[in-house]
Amino acid sequence: MKFIHWQPERLEEIVGLWNKELQEIFPMRNILFIQNSFMDENISYGGSRMVVDDHDRVIGFVIVKYLKEKNTVKMRDDIGWIQAILVDSAYRNRGIGSQLLNHAEAILKQKGLKELVLGRDTYHYLPGIPSEDKHTIDWFEKRGYLHQGTEVDLSKNFAESDGVKWPSIPNVEFSLLQESEKVAFLEFLNRCFPGRWVHEAIHYFKRGGTGREFVVEKEHGEIIGFCRINDAKSPIIMGNINWAPLFDGEVGGIGPLGVDAKKRKNGYGLAIVEAAVAFLRERGIRHMVIDWTGLVDFYQKLGFDVWKSYEAYKKEIV
Repeated sequence: MKFIHWQPERLEEIVGLWNKELQEIFPMRNILFIQNSFMDENISYGGSRMVVDDHDRVIGFVIVKYLKEKNTVKMRDDIGWIQAILVDSAYRNRGIGSQLLNHAEAILKQKGLKELVLGRDTYHYLPGIPSEDKHTIDWFEKRGYLHQGTEVDLSKNFAESDGVKWPSIPNVEFSLLQESEKVAFLEFLNRCFPGRWVHEAIHYFKRGGTGREFVVEKEHGEIIGFCRINDAKSPIIMGNINWAPLFDGEVGGIGPLGVDAKKRKNGYGLAIVEAAVAFLRERGIRHMVIDWTGLVDFYQKLGFDVWKSYEAYKKEIV
């Protein structure tokens, strides 16, 4: 058994191990793994590691990230992420996972980071540990990780006979973002939702996004709200379509979304979600997912129900 550096050349083996252990609940695709675990500028190649057996076969890995990319978006640069840690079930209870985690923590401590978060990374897979995985929850708690709350993914399957329902609010219109509105849209995000959502939008445009993934809500021609929608044609695989292979047919993702704080409590939030659903339905999409949220009651108003549940954990690095 040997610990080796993170190597893109091992893609097929890594994805094969992931699917051996997790395919029924989180089916991995090569294209998704390349995007999230090799192309992200924030991957720590020093902290990430693989384990191979005596026959040079991958039997475990840990993927570590911290904010490395240079941009103008203000984001926390004192946290690190464990994107994923996995050991072949045939090799567990031998200390392999502990060695991988200890190495990751040591590297991030050397970088002067303050917290280590499970999931929730840039280009993430999961916002925490699956709630039903009590063994993994217990494993991390014994290593000093503290529970921070519960997040869920929601889903809804529309019948073919379901019509397209558009919201109607006086003086408010809903449309897909036009390329000519890019600057105004980024200014809106920077003003109302600075941080990660701006970061993700900038990446979207860098990847060739034209605007079809953003529904904008305008009052008297001014952007007051937005909702991101994703499908198989989107330039980035976002978290709400990570697990699309679990569905029979194309999946549409909804979120994140937000409304200018000065305009809230007027029904604008629910309306922008209705508009997002309508645009996806117009594309012929019946299966929709909203990921990483705690707003269950809000989305249930539109018929979305809990699909998956996660427990958020972090650890102070001392």
